[in-house]
Amino acid sequence: MSQPLITLDFLDTPALPTPAVDATTHAHEPSGAVRVNPATSTGRKRKLYMESYGCQMNFSDSEIVSSILFDEGFDTIETLEGADLVLLNTCSIREKAEQTVRMRLSQINGHKKRNPGLLVGVLGCMAERLKTKFLEEEKIVDLVVGPDAYRDLPQLIAQVDGGQKAVNVLLSREETYADITPVRLNSNGITAFISIMRGCDNMCSFCVVPFTRGRERSRDAHSIVREARDLVAAGYKEVTLLGQNVDSYKWASEDGQEHVNFAQLLERVALVSPELRVRFSTSHPKDITDEVLHTMARYENICKYIHLPAQSGNSRVLALMNRTYDRPWYEERVQAIRRILGEDCAISTDMISGFCSETEQEHQDTLSLMEYVRYDMAYMFFYSERPGTLAARKLEDDVPLEVKKRRLAEVIALQQQHSKERNLRGVGRVHRVLVENFSKRSDEHLSGRNSQNQVVIFPRKHYKKGDYVDVLVHESTTNTLLGEAVE
Repeated sequence: MSQPLITLDFLDTPALPTPAVDATTHAHEPSGAVRVNPATSTGRKRKLYMESYGCQMNFSDSEIVSSILFDEGFDTIETLEGADLVLLNTCSIREKAEQTVRMRLSQINGHKKRNPGLLVGVLGCMAERLKTKFLEEEKIVDLVVGPDAYRDLPQLIAQVDGGQKAVNVLLSREETYADITPVRLNSNGITAFISIMRGCDNMCSFCVVPFTRGRERSRDAHSIVREARDLVAAGYKEVTLLGQNVDSYKWASEDGQEHVNFAQLLERVALVSPELRVRFSTSHPKDITDEVLHTMARYENICKYIHLPAQSGNSRVLALMNRTYDRPWYEERVQAIRRILGEDCAISTDMISGFCSETEQEHQDTLSLMEYVRYDMAYMFFYSERPGTLAARKLEDDVPLEVKKRRLAEVIALQQQHSKERNLRGVGRVHRVLVENFSKRSDEHLSGRNSQNQVVIFPRKHYKKGDYVDVLVHESTTNTLLGEAVE
């Protein structure tokens, strides 16, 4: 079975420590912080084993890679044993992500010593950043492929088959993979990702994405709508539009007669079917417009949930981060969300504790912003310097680690309080829930999410995966709503 999506960013927090891997008994198994592509089993001669690390964009990219290699005669398998080709689709956002991948490569190379014909490759963000180390210095991989070079995989694999190392990490200003239909390997059959753009132009000082994924380019709007229609025809009930910054989506036809911004794209996808839920991630506070918010308000099937990363509650720190907005701007965008979409619209965030030169008062400003917004959920980290970023070149990482950890613990504690409070708002209300699977604890209960992205658990009865069910919630925890289906 494929493993659940767990964001590696969490592994930098004391709340979720790195999963232990016993080198003796689990040498060929990944940690719990990855997704393994499940088997396709169509009788193709060569076998691909692929692990994906990090963000939703990586998981979406792995579906594109699987599609390309499926056409080249590769079936995916769920275990390292029996593989002809092993690919790790990697993340460079957090130091812990790189440590995890390095440990995994060491395990895989131990397996390769007993299976010398095995090909090992690294894809994604680490590939671009560490190509020389991986291929030439450490000699731990045969193949290094960046996020814009997946079409070149067949030729690169042929090169490795011929006894040479292969690398392509060139970034593109055009590549969107719009014409490739992803193999939905990691889906539950109900929800799916649609990549609408690639790259990022924002140049936040702490972030490696512009250097590993290149400049922004938006995918043809018609191909996105077509993919959404195909998913509905295949029985899917929810799509998430993906991009490093979806609000900056802008596409124009070659003849210049058609221009589509994100609000307009959102409307086009919502109109595919009233039974198709639409989500999106991620929004940048400098770009999210009232037009987007009014579009969300106009269509019931656009989920009322916005991930709006703040990163800090202090304007000086935000300037050092090169976020291009200050605290008053961010607060005004939150006010717009509440004004247009109401108090029930869920808002989540990213927060970084201990960024370069952050003072104790500036940390308190972050806590006060959290009190102001009262986020439903947050991804919380302490700052870890990433080589090659603007911060690494120009700023001193001068906040002691123990101070970072203490500040992060305070952020986590406050967010747990706010998440519990926001969940309590749902008690006594009826929620429209899209059933995604059984509850983790019991096959007698089903699990799904409401429009606000809250997990709702309720007795199974006659309902099944893919159903929309009205659930009266009678209890809440920090992370979950519990209720009964309303007949």
